[in-house]
Amino acid sequence: MQKKPLKECRILVTPTSYGKYDKNLKLKLEEMVKEVVYNTSGKSLKEADLLPIIEDFDGMIAGLDEINENVISKAKNLKVISRYGSGYDRVDIEAAKKAGIYVTNTPGANSISVAELTIGLAIAAARSILYANIETKKGEWPRLKGITLEGKVFGLIGLGSVAKEVVLRLKGFNCKLVTYHPHRNPEFEENHNIEYCSLDNLLGKSDFVSLHMLVTSVTSKMVNKDFLNKMKKGSILINTSRGELIDEDALYESLKSGHLRAAALDAFSKEPPDHDNPLLSLPQIIVTPHMGAGTDMAANEMGRMAMEDCIAVLKGERPKYIVAEPDKTLNDS
Repeated sequence: MQKKPLKECRILVTPTSYGKYDKNLKLKLEEMVKEVVYNTSGKSLKEADLLPIIEDFDGMIAGLDEINENVISKAKNLKVISRYGSGYDRVDIEAAKKAGIYVTNTPGANSISVAELTIGLAIAAARSILYANIETKKGEWPRLKGITLEGKVFGLIGLGSVAKEVVLRLKGFNCKLVTYHPHRNPEFEENHNIEYCSLDNLLGKSDFVSLHMLVTSVTSKMVNKDFLNKMKKGSILINTSRGELIDEDALYESLKSGHLRAAALDAFSKEPPDHDNPLLSLPQIIVTPHMGAGTDMAANEMGRMAMEDCIAVLKGERPKYIVAEPDKTLNDS
């Protein structure tokens, strides 16, 4: 396939926070290519949004957009999908490979920001901070009984870059840390006094359970009725990963019954969630609008990494953070 000169390329940028804190990111990108088109809708793009426009672009810096097989089949000129973030479950990887498209991501760029939100949500849920704020502003003076993180068991399902940053920040809270992950990291576990245990053991002993897993065919709705029933009574569930990890109906029943003390979610299976989603009616749940990566530091680093890999591919170079690369069996056209 003949490479188009960089100055003739067009790039679609869908993350609404791209260049929000560092204006030079936009300026630098715009100087290198023919045109940059930004998403001004204020939300992630669905299939119906992308189908009419995707053929016009050579590169895409992508947020949490629906980049499925139908979209990729229309992307006749696209060479790279550069994910602005670490997750890539909303990109059809196999379709991209067959279409000769690189998929890249920005591993670790938002880890500290997501970890800080994880701990913030844990404290807010443990102390009913949001409920206390609302009631006090209404003129009430509720007498609430919270729980401390001090001396509690904090369970981490997954021990990737975000979970590791959570561990580093929890050390000052004097928690007992336990983890379950299909891929062990014995050195990190030993260095930070983390107990590795089975999933069932973790659920049964943890006062806080924090999800840090990618969505796969195995982990989709892993937090189901059976999972929740195995959690310690009065415990708190935190999810700053992906909403698809949770069976939301099962979580609603567990919270409503009082088996779980609280839950804090930064992600839903459908975003934004429907206004009549029953979870939103419960006072013991905290919800945030998938804002884990929404900080100045994370946005700047994700923007830089995504831009560099996008430009590298368009220049005919190999990108640094490859998730998937074109199927080498395809003939150049």
